[in-house]
Amino acid sequence: CLPLVTDMLTEAISKLKPNSKPVIHSDQGWQYRHRQYQKKVAESGLTQSMSRKGNCLDNAVAENFFALLKTEMYHNQSFEDADALIEQIKEYIEYYNTKRIKVKLKGLTPIEYRTQALKAA
Repeated sequence: CLPLVTDMLTEAISKLKPNSKPVIHSDQGWQYRHRQYQKKVAESGLTQSMSRKGNCLDNAVAENFFALLKTEMYHNQSFEDADALIEQIKEYIEYYNTKRIKVKLKGLTPIEYRTQALKAA
């Protein structure tokens, strides 16, 4: 399981724009506390953030997103193979960020809301 997580981290880091330093948030799974994972995060100049133990509220946003993904994209679907599933997930994330409006975001998509917030700052 550790290679899966570190490989995904390596791929994500390779896609970052120059000077981009996002916060990497996770639960307290052993792979995220592993010295190799934490070293890679630190060497990349990123900040690691972990949910507090036993506090589901820290992960509420991620849990909400994955619940929506499963309900709106995954349930009652079958996929030819893992590549087809991955492609469908990528398409859903694109849809979620650019087309799916949210009442909590004043009827805007997440991208529109973030852009508006950045302009106001």
